[in-house]
Amino acid sequence: MSDTSLTPGAAAPKVGFVSLGCPKALTDSELILTQLSAEGYQTSKTFAGADLVIVNTCGFIDDAVRESLDTIGEALAENGKVIVTGCLGAREGEGGGNLVRQMHPSVLAVTGPHATHEVMEAVHTHLPKPHDPFVDLVPPQGIKLTPRHYAYLKISEGCNHRCTFCIIPSMRGDLVSRPIGDVLTEARKLFEAGVKELLVVSQDTSAYGVDVQYRTGFWDGKPVKARLFDLVRTLGELAKGYGAWVRLHYVYPYPHVDDIIPLMAEGLVLPYLDVPLQHSHPDVLKRMKRPASGERNLERIARWREICPEIVVRSTFIAGFPGETEAEFQHLLDFVQEAQIDRAGCFAYSPVEGAAANMLADPVPDALREERRARFMAVAERVSADRLRRRVGATLQVLVDSAPGLGKKGGVGRSYADAPEIDGLVRLLPPEKISKTLKVGEFTRARVVAAEGHDLLAVPI
Repeated sequence: MSDTSLTPGAAAPKVGFVSLGCPKALTDSELILTQLSAEGYQTSKTFAGADLVIVNTCGFIDDAVRESLDTIGEALAENGKVIVTGCLGAREGEGGGNLVRQMHPSVLAVTGPHATHEVMEAVHTHLPKPHDPFVDLVPPQGIKLTPRHYAYLKISEGCNHRCTFCIIPSMRGDLVSRPIGDVLTEARKLFEAGVKELLVVSQDTSAYGVDVQYRTGFWDGKPVKARLFDLVRTLGELAKGYGAWVRLHYVYPYPHVDDIIPLMAEGLVLPYLDVPLQHSHPDVLKRMKRPASGERNLERIARWREICPEIVVRSTFIAGFPGETEAEFQHLLDFVQEAQIDRAGCFAYSPVEGAAANMLADPVPDALREERRARFMAVAERVSADRLRRRVGATLQVLVDSAPGLGKKGGVGRSYADAPEIDGLVRLLPPEKISKTLKVGEFTRARVVAAEGHDLLAVPI
């Protein structure tokens, strides 16, 4: 590996960077960008003028694979020097070789996900190192790809489950929880840097600490268990001091999740749960090898709402899973209506190379999968619209995401019920008071005057 340093006075080499995929991949990108900046490299979102390009890929579903391969091809065509990292980098191609290498043999290097060290080794091989890595050239919170006022906080990597439709464990490995002190220290740095919403992500947030047997760590001189409840409570207490939100994503519905609902009722964390249920029928869930049978989810969600009436439940589902009968699909439609899922997304089942579900009997025809997905979304959107209409007349705290016209002409924001990019928005009308202005990254109170599709219309007060 070359370890030459840049000639004094020369311009710092520029690295183009493209980040694809989910928030977990985004946090990997942030770690790489932070390290690049710490070593003095310039970074850019474009290929033009870059000395090389890094593409952080997604390799979960076929559409994501195509997008990643196309992006690598574009980077090679426009720049020629490309390093590939991320989930697609761990995918096997025909005959057991590396898929990326087979499709794009001229890439400089290929790594799997969460591989900052390997990516930096490849960068050092092809670009001189501008600075000593111990020189601090970046802000304490690192480089972020999100707007300044919100950030993702990844608490673990990998997953212990072997769901038959998923190949993520083969790419990202088993669950590895971050030390709780590291997680809390990163959270505090983000709050100190002005973050007003912290979105907790992982492959399985509910399983945090299982791999280390809920080991006790230390933070601020105090013992804290590496356990979901303790983490959420401490994050909530920390956020409260900065007037910030904490939002939980990818929360599997294990029994101990019930313990978090009172924390939401107390206002320590947002009353919002992103729970990837995937289906409702016990037989389908067994074929999926999901970690929960689903038989008691209706009564659990009802109990959550008894404890915390304001709670918003978001979930994702799969329609047309192999062997799914019309009766099993109808069970799912009934569940979404009875459970009153506030926000729901649905994928038509897509065979992923290497997934065990491909070997299951009675695959559902493509056209029927798509038809069921459309039927599901029609039902789910009716439920969501009905629940949104109940908010008309209410006053909500809204985090402002954009405010054109110096904040006097209204703007766009989100309430506690809206995660960025996946849920709806609160469209803010011009403020009632002439003296009031909206500022990006700050909270405002707003009165809801209408519901339109997935969004609310509100007047700042």
